[in-house]
Amino acid sequence: MTDLETPVAPARPGPWPRRVAPALLGYAAVRALGLVALALWSAARDKSPHQLLTARWDSLWYTRVAELGYGYEVRLPNGDVHSNLAFFPLLPWLERAVSAVTPLSYADAGLLISTLASLAAAWGIFAVADHVHGRRAGVCAVLLWAVLPVGIVQSMAYSESLFTALAAWSLYAVLTGRWLTAGLLASFAGLTRPVGAAVVAAVWVAAITSYVRERSVPAPDGAPLWRRVLGMLLAPLGAAGYVLWVGQHTGKGPLGYLDVQAGWGNGFDGGYAFARFVADKFTSFPSALAGIGLIVGVALVIWLYVVCVRQGQPLPLLVYAGIVTALALCASSYFGSKPRLLLPAFPLLLPPALALARLRTPTSAWALGCVAVVSAAYGAFWLNGSGPP
Repeated sequence: MTDLETPVAPARPGPWPRRVAPALLGYAAVRALGLVALALWSAARDKSPHQLLTARWDSLWYTRVAELGYGYEVRLPNGDVHSNLAFFPLLPWLERAVSAVTPLSYADAGLLISTLASLAAAWGIFAVADHVHGRRAGVCAVLLWAVLPVGIVQSMAYSESLFTALAAWSLYAVLTGRWLTAGLLASFAGLTRPVGAAVVAAVWVAAITSYVRERSVPAPDGAPLWRRVLGMLLAPLGAAGYVLWVGQHTGKGPLGYLDVQAGWGNGFDGGYAFARFVADKFTSFPSALAGIGLIVGVALVIWLYVVCVRQGQPLPLLVYAGIVTALALCASSYFGSKPRLLLPAFPLLLPPALALARLRTPTSAWALGCVAVVSAAYGAFWLNGSGPP
C-alpha cells in the first residue's frame, strides 16, 4: 500500500468544540488569507472586492430571485432563454429572510450566509473525516478543502458552501444512524442545488444496505425500520418539490426543469461536450498546455475516487462523491465552472488528508501553508478575470 492507501485509525471522539477548534481556526485563517489576497489584487486593478464577492455571475441571479421572485429571464440573440428558474430557492429564501430582519441588502445577506455556511461545511467535513479516519485526518481534510484552487468560491454569495454544509452533515447523520436528521438535511440540500440528488441517493443506499445488513446480523442498537423509511421519504422532498413546481409553473410537466436547464445550454451528455472542449485546446501550442492541464486534472479526480474505493470508504460517501463527480464532469456546458462544481465532492479529499495526517505536524503545516498562499493568489487572479468561476 502507498501512503494514500493506508488508513489511519480513528481517534476516540472528545468534546466537540475543543476537538474541532483547530480545523475551524485553520479554515478561517486560510479564508482570511484568500480575502486579503483578493483585496490587494483588486486594489491593484481598481476593482471592488466586495462587488466581486457579491455581485457577479450566479450571485446576481440569486439576489434577483430574493428581490423579485421567479419569472425573470434573459433572451439571447441565438434564441436561448436564461431563466432564473434554473436556480434552486433555498439560498434566495435565506437571503430574503436575513435581509428582512437586518439592515443588510440581499447581496450582503448572501455573503453572510455563505460565510456562516462555509464554517458549518468545514465542521461537517471534519465530522465525517473524524468519524471515518480520526481527528488528524479530519483537520487535514478541512484544510485541504480550504486551500483548493477555487476555494475563493466558499467566500462568495454562491450556494456551494450552503450545499456542502447540508450535504456533509446529512452524510454524518447517515454514518451515525440518525436517519430522520439525514433525510431532513438531504431535503434541504435538494432545495439548494440540482446535485442534491447525490445526497438523496446516499441516504437511500445507506438506509437500504444497513437494513439488509442488520437483517443478516441483528444489531442490538439498530434503528427501527420506520426511522429509515421516514428518512428515505423526507430526503427527496426538497428537490422533487421544486422540480415539480417548475414543471407546473412553466406548463411543461414534470420534466419542465430540464427545459429550463436546456435554455442555459446545460444537460448531461456523458462528458462528450467536455471531451470536445478539451480536444479543441490542442489546435495551438499555448492552448495545448491548458488541454494537458485539464486532462491531468480529470485524471487526478478519477484517481482520487479510485483510491477512495480501494481504501474502503463508507458506501454513502462513495455514492455521494461519485454522483457529484459524474454530474460535474459530464455536464454539457460551462466548462470553466467545473472546478467549482466539484467543490462539494469533499470525500475525494480524504486520501490526501490521510497522507498528510501521517506526516509530522510541522511538515504537513508547511505543505498546507505553501499551498494556501498559492491558492489565495490564484483565487484573487481568477475572480478578477472575465471568465465564470
